[in-house]
Amino acid sequence: MAQIDRRKMLKLGTAGSLAALASTSAQHLMAEAPETARAAVPQWEVFEFALPGPASGNPFAEVQFSAAFTLGNRSVYVPGFYDGEGRYKIRFMPDAEGMWSYATASNSPALSGKTGAFACIAPLAGVHGPVCARGHHFAYADGTPFFPFGTTCYAWVHQPEELQKQTLETLRAAPFNKIRMCVFPKSYEYNHNEPALYPFARDAAGKSDFSRPNPAFFEHLEQRIAGLCALGIEADLILFHPYDRWGYATMPAEADDRYLRYVLARISAYRNIWWSLANEYDLMRAKTTQDFDRFFHIVEENDPSAHLRSVHYCNTMYDYGRPWVTHASLQNSEFESAAGWLQDWRKPICFDEVMYEGNLNRRWGNISAEEMTRKFWLGVMAGCYVTHGETLLDADGAFDENATPTLWWAHGGTLRGASPQRIGFLRKLVEDSAVASGSTRAGFEAQSPAYYLNASVPLRETKDTAQILYYFDVHQPIFYEFPLPEGRFSAELIDPWEMKITPLPGIFSGKTKLKLAGRPYQALRFRRVL
Repeated sequence: MAQIDRRKMLKLGTAGSLAALASTSAQHLMAEAPETARAAVPQWEVFEFALPGPASGNPFAEVQFSAAFTLGNRSVYVPGFYDGEGRYKIRFMPDAEGMWSYATASNSPALSGKTGAFACIAPLAGVHGPVCARGHHFAYADGTPFFPFGTTCYAWVHQPEELQKQTLETLRAAPFNKIRMCVFPKSYEYNHNEPALYPFARDAAGKSDFSRPNPAFFEHLEQRIAGLCALGIEADLILFHPYDRWGYATMPAEADDRYLRYVLARISAYRNIWWSLANEYDLMRAKTTQDFDRFFHIVEENDPSAHLRSVHYCNTMYDYGRPWVTHASLQNSEFESAAGWLQDWRKPICFDEVMYEGNLNRRWGNISAEEMTRKFWLGVMAGCYVTHGETLLDADGAFDENATPTLWWAHGGTLRGASPQRIGFLRKLVEDSAVASGSTRAGFEAQSPAYYLNASVPLRETKDTAQILYYFDVHQPIFYEFPLPEGRFSAELIDPWEMKITPLPGIFSGKTKLKLAGRPYQALRFRRVL
């Protein structure tokens, strides 16, 4: 049996030194770690192992622990984490089938030089891997198109247990496949409760020790992320925000960086993660733009799964053209500017905050369901994506300053608005376009005029145009002449609010004049007839 030369580990914790150990034959590793080696993990699921180690002092800050996972000539550096009570863990999401071997490194002898192997087998049915940016759009790792139709529940994991369960049940039947949510609890309007669990250890006076994460808190967060994954929902995880009374928004740089590395080590192996560096980063007065640049680099360096990365703003837009940003996360409704941004940034755009369907005494929280539905259509027509939020007070709570209502936008619970089902109707139209195009390039691309788009490829490739969709927004023509490309097309009138699709008789080609409903907010879809 070949021996492992531990002198090859020249520098603790680096990918190169770990790979030298992990590259030893899988047969050797199986002999050293038979229980682990017998494990079979489906592609894109979580492989995890735990080791006992030192519990004295402050292991969160004093012990470094990592592993290299190797498949053939490729090695992946994976940071580990302390899970409390003398237990250390490594989590890894294998992205390719085969026999993976691993080796650990640590400044603690008890954790260093441990080896093992496991078989990565075919993915489970319906699992397509993590979501990636593909041009102006998104796709799963296996190439299946992904169209984000998201919602917002900032502090739902900090609510009472029964309310969290209710939120998951609501999402099970809702049309949303992405949710914006915070790691830290939130202190803001209608957000005044204390969480059951805190991210860091606290003394009797309630002072946090930012050098000691609370494993129970993060285990709970992981359970909720896993629950979302089981529903096919992406967790757009907000790592920082300014709405704080516990000190998390003003931690020193060393604490910020340590916290990020801990979160990345614990959560990166979950395939349904998107990293949002902050909600309204520019309102965090204790941080600078350079701090967020640094945070992006920490995420890049410590996320073995290379999940999506962005940051959300309030007034000052981050430079989404920077190479470490995978997509834009906007707070505005400037859909008419999307074409220029898409050209400049060359990456997807999510209009993540376009105000919320609700009736609060705040302009951002009292748009109608009709307006929320309209914004989703305008976003899709611009070749982008939009995120929903709901801030509906019931009649009894609307004027009671002492009331503590449950608002979906903050707490989760149940959806009461009229826009979600209309959003679901649009989502199905978009997803059906991908099926019709039969292409991994599927995704809406805005054309000229602004409400003209097709569902698969640029219009100039007329032979490949599978569908063409018009949205008339505030316009209400009775007749309109459509410049169809070559070929034969069927036509359907679409009412986005009534969620009705009405086929029109006939087959159409070239310039086509059609009678329309003469009402605003209507749509028309052409589909190629083979």
